[in-house]
Amino acid sequence: MDAKCRLYRHGLDKEAAHCGKREAATVELPPMKRLFPICSLAVVGSCVAAASAMGPRVNVTQYHNDAARAGLYIDAAFTPGAAANLRRDLNFDGTISGAVYAQPLYIEGGPSDRAMVIVVTESNNVYALDAGDGSIIWQLSVGAPVPANYLACTKIDPLGITGTPIVDRASRALFLDAMTTPDGGPTKKHLIFSINVDTGHINAGWPVDMGERAVFNGTTFNSAVQGQRGALGILGNVLYVPYGSLRDCNLYHGWLVGVPINNPAGVTAWATGAMGGGIWGVGGVASDGANLFVTTGNTFNTFGNWSGGEAIIRFQPGPIFSWFWAPRNWFNLDFNNSDLGSSGPLLVDVPGATPSNLVVALPKDGKAYLLNRNNLGGISEPIAAARVAAGDDIMQAAATYRTNETTYVVFRVNSNRLTAFTITATNPPAIAPGWSVNRNGQGCGSPFVTSTDGANDMIVWIVGTEGDQRLHGYDGDTGAVVYRAGGPNELMAGTHAYSTTGIVARGRIYIATDNKVYAFAVPTPTPTPTPTPTATVTPTPTPTPI
Repeated sequence: MDAKCRLYRHGLDKEAAHCGKREAATVELPPMKRLFPICSLAVVGSCVAAASAMGPRVNVTQYHNDAARAGLYIDAAFTPGAAANLRRDLNFDGTISGAVYAQPLYIEGGPSDRAMVIVVTESNNVYALDAGDGSIIWQLSVGAPVPANYLACTKIDPLGITGTPIVDRASRALFLDAMTTPDGGPTKKHLIFSINVDTGHINAGWPVDMGERAVFNGTTFNSAVQGQRGALGILGNVLYVPYGSLRDCNLYHGWLVGVPINNPAGVTAWATGAMGGGIWGVGGVASDGANLFVTTGNTFNTFGNWSGGEAIIRFQPGPIFSWFWAPRNWFNLDFNNSDLGSSGPLLVDVPGATPSNLVVALPKDGKAYLLNRNNLGGISEPIAAARVAAGDDIMQAAATYRTNETTYVVFRVNSNRLTAFTITATNPPAIAPGWSVNRNGQGCGSPFVTSTDGANDMIVWIVGTEGDQRLHGYDGDTGAVVYRAGGPNELMAGTHAYSTTGIVARGRIYIATDNKVYAFAVPTPTPTPTPTPTATVTPTPTPTPI
C-alpha cells in the first residue's frame, strides 16, 4: 500500500488463543518444469449466426464461465491442431467506446436469433455486438461515469463499470453495477441495473441505488469510497454484488450485497466489522449451488481482533454469514498489505481426495492454500499450503481443469509467469508441482482453458496484458507452446494487467480491450460444439448460522 493511502497503523500482533487447530506445515515446492458447417474465416460470421440456430444454445453468462469460477470452456473445435492455426478474424469489427476491465459475455438467441457478445466499459457504455461480424445490435449509456479527480486513489479515469456483469438466462436480464454521477463528479452513486439482453432497455424497478438501500449492523453503504471490481454472481433468484475500495483509501468496508431479481427494493447486505476487508478480486463471488464464497483483503485498526479481513468467507443465500477461514498470520498480512483477497475464491472438487470439496486461495504473499469448504475452520491451519511464487505478488483469477487423473490449478504471477500446480487425490490432499512458463515481462492476464470434451486436449490461454498484448496458448499438461500470436494484425492494444481475459464460444475466442473487441477463430469451426456446462462442483451442505 502507498504510504499516503494507509490511514491506520497496527498495534502488536496478538495471536488468537482460541483457534488451536491441527498444524499443517507450509512447504516449499521443488523447482517446476520450464518450459458449425465447415467454413473458412472469410465466412465464419455467417457460420456463427447459423450455428446459433442449431442444436443446444451456447452461452457464457458470467465470469470464467461458471459459478465455481473454473474458467473452463468445452468446445469441440479446439483441438491442438486447430488451436495452433487460430487466426484473428479481420472481418469482425468490434468497435466500442471506453476502457474495458470486465470480461465479455456471449448470449445466443438474440434479436433475429443472432448470437451476441456483451461488453461494458468504464465510460458506462453497454454494448450487444453481433458475434459474427462485431456490428452493434444495441447500445446503452447508463449514466455519466465519475472523473478520477473527484475520487481518492483510483487508477481508472473515468470510473464507470468495472466488475464483470452476469446474465440471468431465465429472465434474459443483464445485471451490472455502474458508478455514476448526476452532477459531473461531486455526487457519486453505485447503481445496479437490470437490462433486457435482447432490447437494451432497462427493466422496470431498476436501477437500485446502493447508497439508499444497503445497510448492515448500523453501517450505511457509502458510494463515494467503495469500488466494484469483482464479478457479480446469482444464486437462486438473488443477485450478489461484491464491493471493495478505490485503492485502499478512505473509510471503506468489504460489502456483499444481495438484490432479489423479482424485488429489487428488498436489498440485504453484509459488511466487514473493521475498516477495509474489501472484496476486490476480479473473480468476485463464487458459488457451489448452495452457498456463496468470497475472499477479503486487508483490514485496518483491528488491534489484533479479526473483523472480517484476510479471509475466505462462506455465506448462505441472503447473504447470511455462515463461517470463515483466515490464516494464523492474518494480522501480518494486514500489516504488509499482502491481501488474501487479491484472487477470488476458486472452488475445486478433487475425486479421490479426502476432503474432496475444496476452496483454493492464492493471496499476494505467493502462497497457495487448500481449504475444506464444508468445514472452513475459522482462524486455523489450512489443509495444505505451499509457496508457489517467489518475490512476486499474485493478483488475478485462477482457473482449474482435470486431465486424466490430475487436477490442475493455473494462475498468473504478475506479468512474469504463468504457473500450474496440481492437487493430489490423497487424504488429505496436497499441493504438488506442475509446470511454469516464464513470460519475461511480456504480460500475463488471468488464464482461461479450452477442452474438446472436458477431459482431453486442455489448452491454457492468456493475453500478454500490458506486455506484448497478444494471445498465447499452452498445453495444459506440460506448458508447451500451442499457439503464439505473431502477426501484425494480432496485436491487441489497451489490455489491463490481471483483468483482461477471454471467452470461448463456437470455435472462437473473444477478447475485450479498450475501445475494441477482438475475435479469433479456428480454421474450421464445428457446427454444434458441446454446450458449455454450468458449474459441476458439489454443493456444500448449508450449516446452521453462527
